[in-house]
Formats: sequence, structure tokens, C-alpha cells
Amino acid sequence: MAALLSMKNIKKSFSGVAALKNAELELNKGEVLALMGENGAGKSTLMKILTGIYAKDEGTIQFEGKEVEYKTVSESEEAGIAIVHQELNMMNDLTVAQNLFIGQERMNGFFIDDRKMEKDAAALFEKLNVDIEPGAKIGDLTVGKQQMVEIAKAISADAKVIVFDEPSAALSQSEIEELFKVIRDLRAKETGIIYISHRMDEINVISDRVTVMRDGEYVGTLITKD
Repeated sequence: MAALLSMKNIKKSFSGVAALKNAELELNKGEVLALMGENGAGKSTLMKILTGIYAKDEGTIQFEGKEVEYKTVSESEEAGIAIVHQELNMMNDLTVAQNLFIGQERMNGFFIDDRKMEKDAAALFEKLNVDIEPGAKIGDLTVGKQQMVEIAKAISADAKVIVFDEPSAALSQSEIEELFKVIRDLRAKETGIIYISHRMDEINVISDRVTVMRDGEYVGTLITKD
């Protein structure tokens, strides 16, 4: 069976300095692929190329059997690729629902329909099986709950691939366990997950395979145990 996402021989330089020399990864439907490497290994650069923030110098990207190259984040999101960043980008004075549907506001004539957005947000949180009040101010939520709002954004956009960039860095142990439950549920629904982390204990628990990078190069991929 063909991979959902494949990146091969990806090269990228900045001002003549090679950031990626020969990077690759392969992700299947319903799989959690951990992406591991030290700081500077090229993990973030590879994901920025995937999501249209950077342009690659060489190499190929295939998504759902077609060769692709996204020029903007909007293009990659429309195609079904979402990323949950380590630094969450929230507007603290807005409600959960308002943050969730920025750019996709529900309208009632010429006016934003907050009630409809809160109803739609509640339906998304029910899918995730998380308890978040859609009318609450986003700034009043814990980091873990804010992260769940970002995941709900990805689900609302029908993401087929979700990238988690060091998602557990600011989470408590109970929040990590809640995150892992959501990731397992997404995997069961055939979403492809790329989980960037340097924590081997987490990678062993949550991933199906792990791809290792070092100094901008692909080292290898190993099967892990869940």
C-alpha cells in the first residue's frame, strides 16, 4: 500500500549553509510516526518545507499519491496537512470558539453568529472527548486545553496529516496522558500523525515507528512498540 505522505532526498540551504542534506520520511494512514533528533538536526526545517513555510532546493514530496509542493501554509492546510506548534498562537481576549473559527467565522446575515460557533465548537470537542467550555476566554485555559483547541482546529479543517511539534514540552503528566488518548483516537480514524520529540520514553509509548535525523540527514527508521 502506498504511503499517505512521502518526502525523499530533501535538501535545503540557507546562505550557502546546508540545513537539510538528504532528509526523508514516510507516513502511512492511521500511523503515529515519531520524528527524532537533537536540536539542529533539521526536524523543524523539514516540517516547514512540508507546510509551505520554506521552499525546498531539491527532492520530492508526495501526498496521497501525487507529487506536491506547497507555497504557503494556507495551501498545505487546504490540502489536509495541519501543524500544532509548540508555541501556541492564540488571541487571549477572544473566546475558545472565536479562536477556533478565526477565518471561518459562522455568519448570520452580516453578523458573526457566536452561538453557532459555540455549538460547532462543542461538537468538535465531543469528537475529541475533551471537556472545554466554548464560551470561555482562551487565555483562562491551561496550555493543555489550549493545545486541544489547536487539535480541534485541525479536525474542523478535515486534516489527514497532523504534525505535533514538541507537544508535551509545557504539559503536566495528566495533560500528556489526555493528549496521547486524543492522538490514539485520531490514529484509529486513519489520520496520519507526525510526532516531533526528543523524549524517548514518550516516543516508545505513542509511536508506531520513529524516524531519526542527524545534522540535516536521514539516519534511519525503526519500529517502536505501543
